[in-house]
Amino acid sequence: MKIAQQTGISQNTIKSFCRRNNLTGIEKSDVPVADGSVCECCGKEMVQMEGRKKKRFCSDACRNKWWNAHLDQVQRKAIYIYKCPNCGKEFEVYGNSHRKYCCHECYVEHRFGGGIDG
Repeated sequence: MKIAQQTGISQNTIKSFCRRNNLTGIEKSDVPVADGSVCECCGKEMVQMEGRKKKRFCSDACRNKWWNAHLDQVQRKAIYIYKCPNCGKEFEVYGNSHRKYCCHECYVEHRFGGGIDG
């Protein structure tokens, strides 16, 4: 870096100064863009960041609230169908490929030969 050589200052010091004072010479992509976007949950106006994926929600709370209210739109790919070895009932499980029993009561009964109390 020519500036560091000519001034006798460390190259890292020069880089830090330039970054702090927006003298990097690189166009900043984190520039807020007002494009009329609103949160899909609460309707609050949002500011998008240029060069980034478009945000749908203003916060994690709104994102969680919206998805919990729209479970039919969740694209679940890891759905497994099993038959309970205790009661024989067929059941669906999401995301757990090692599940064996439909409920805790069936697990206890099958594994220990009785109810929860013994």
